[in-house]
Amino acid sequence: MSNIIIVESKNDEAFMKAMIEVLNCDIHVEEPICIENYESLKGLSEEQLKNTLNELKAQMQKNDDIEKIGIIIDIDNYSEPERLEWVNKCIQQVFKSNKTLSSTKQFIDICGDNGTKAQLACYFTNFEGKGELETLLKGIKARESPHADCLDSWKTCIESKGKKIKQKDFDKFWVNTYLRFDTCSKQEQKQAGGKCSMSGFDYVMKHKKDIWDWDNPALDDLKEFLHSFANIVKFTHN
Repeated sequence: MSNIIIVESKNDEAFMKAMIEVLNCDIHVEEPICIENYESLKGLSEEQLKNTLNELKAQMQKNDDIEKIGIIIDIDNYSEPERLEWVNKCIQQVFKSNKTLSSTKQFIDICGDNGTKAQLACYFTNFEGKGELETLLKGIKARESPHADCLDSWKTCIESKGKKIKQKDFDKFWVNTYLRFDTCSKQEQKQAGGKCSMSGFDYVMKHKKDIWDWDNPALDDLKEFLHSFANIVKFTHN
């Protein structure tokens, strides 16, 4: 049986893979968390999520080896009920089901047209109830961050000039500065674009996991969600 995670982008996928690797290192003799495939939405829209769910529905009808499906998207500036309403709308339109998610980390049964069944749940990436992946990364940084932290003064200066920067854009700027100037070795700086930025995030998550605090309480809910995908199938990376 296979488990599938739907994420917004390849950077979300890189983070989740690293998170699962960290968790499986702690599991020892317990069943490993096994995700056989990640489906990237390549940007979040209702149409994109429905298309991805329709593809999985078609896959379910060809065979019945999909056991669990997880949807991980950013909460952004929405409340959890607002985000759940949006996800439920997509689920109902694709699976013609009257079952709805009433909370994150809760699984509901979904069925293909030929009766094949799977379980589905969702989780919203956030830090203290708001934001996206970069917001979470900023909140769980594990290194000293003088370069990135000084951006607060820059932001204050910009605002004093009558200009505004969205918090979302500021968080992205902060994380990129943290990667480029606070955590990048001299050797890596020679290839900064591929090893010290969000455009090279796959490299960062494979080779520099220690720049994040994996024991931060902000990750507890996500860990609980991922642990629900523990499976006797051998853990593999795609």
